[in-house]
Amino acid sequence: MAAAGRSGWAVRHNSVVATQYGGAVGTTSHRVYFAQSNSKAPLSPWHDIPLIANPSSSYPEYNMVCEIPRWSNAKLEIDTKAPFNPIKQDTNKGSSQLRYIGNVFPYKGYIWNYGALPQTFEDPEHTDKDTGCVGDSDPVDVIEVGQAISAEGSVHRVKVLGLVGLIDDGETDWKVFAIRADDPLAGKIHGIAGLEEYMPGLVGATVDWFTKYKAPDAKPLNSWAFGGQAKDAVSTL
Repeated sequence: MAAAGRSGWAVRHNSVVATQYGGAVGTTSHRVYFAQSNSKAPLSPWHDIPLIANPSSSYPEYNMVCEIPRWSNAKLEIDTKAPFNPIKQDTNKGSSQLRYIGNVFPYKGYIWNYGALPQTFEDPEHTDKDTGCVGDSDPVDVIEVGQAISAEGSVHRVKVLGLVGLIDDGETDWKVFAIRADDPLAGKIHGIAGLEEYMPGLVGATVDWFTKYKAPDAKPLNSWAFGGQAKDAVSTL
C-alpha cells in the first residue's frame, strides 16, 4: 500500500482506490480526492466505496475511510456538501479559521485512527430511540484501534467490534470500534471483552476523551446513551 504523496496519485486498498492531494496540508485549500486506480475516474469516498468489504469472510468486514491519523490534532473530515466529497480540514463555525482538537490530559490528539463508514448516514430527521436525539448529518464514525497509524485518505478493511452512543451538541453521533483486518490482533479480538483484554483501558479512555474533547474550547461536556457503556457488534449490527 503506497504512502500518499503531495503530487500524483497514491494507490490505496488493494489497488482499487487512488487518492490525490490538492492544496497544502494545514491550509483551507487542502483536499484529498478519490478516484478509481485503473482509470482515475473520480469517485466519492462516501457514496461510491462499498460499505461491505468482504461478505464471504467468517466475520463481516467493512470498508473504513481514514480521515484523521492517530495522534494528530487537525479536524479532517469528508466534505459531505462538495462534489465527490473530498476530505478537507474543518473550520470553526462562523470563520475561516482551521479547526484543531485540543489536547485533553493525558491524551495527545486523536488516540486512534478516526474515519467513516461509507454509504452510512446519521439522519438529522430521525430521533434515535437509544440517544433520544436526531443524527448529525454525517457518515457513521469509526474508531480504528489497530497498531498501525493510517494515512489520511487511506481505505481499509476493518472488523467491527462494538460501539458507544455519543450525544454531541445534542445530536446522535455513534462511534464504532473497529480493527483493521490485517492487524495482528484482528483474529483475537471479537468484541468489547476482547478489546478490554488486549487493549485494557482503551474503551474507558475513549469515553473519557469524547466526554471532554471540546472542553479546551470552553464548551460543555458531552453525554452518552447507555451511560457510556460500550455494546458488542453482535448485539447491535
